Amino acid sequence: MDIQIDELKDMKVVPMDLLMLADPSEEMIQEYLPRSMGFAAREADKLVGVLLMMRTRPKTMEIMNISVLETHQNKGIGRQLIGRAVEKARQEKARVLEIYTGNPGTIQMLLYQKCGFRIVGVDLDYCRIHYNEKLMDNGIECRDMIRMKMDL
Repeated sequence: MDIQIDELKDMKVVPMDLLMLADPSEEMIQEYLPRSMGFAAREADKLVGVLLMMRTRPKTMEIMNISVLETHQNKGIGRQLIGRAVEKARQEKARVLEIYTGNPGTIQMLLYQKCGFRIVGVDLDYCRIHYNEKLMDNGIECRDMIRMKMDL
C-alpha cells in the first residue's frame, strides 16, 4: 500500500463523513475547521485519512481531528499523519503539541503514546457537557476527555 501524505491546501475538500469518524458533531467540526491546517493521506487518488491541527495558545498547537477510513486503519496511516503534525508544529515554532480523546479510546491512546504523547489530565464529563447526544465507543459511554501532550 503506497500512501502519500500531503499538506491540505483547501479545508473545503475534506469530506465531513471522514471527519465525523473522529468527532461525531458536525457543529464542533465546523467551529474549528476554518482555523485549522492539516494533512491528507491518499492512496492513489483516494482520500483515506486526514489530520487537522491548529494553534490554540502561544507556543501550543492541538491536533483537533485525526481520522482514517475504517478499511485503512491499523496500517500505520495514523502514525504517519501524526509524524507530519509533529514536523509542522516544530516548523511553526510550537513547544507543545496536544491531542485529546474520549475515555473509551484505548486504541487511540495506545497510538498517541507510541507517538510520544503523555497523559496529562482528564476533563470529567466533557462529552456530556459539550455533546447533545450520548456518545458510545466500544460499548462504553464516552463521558470524559483524556488530555495528552508532547513537548517538542
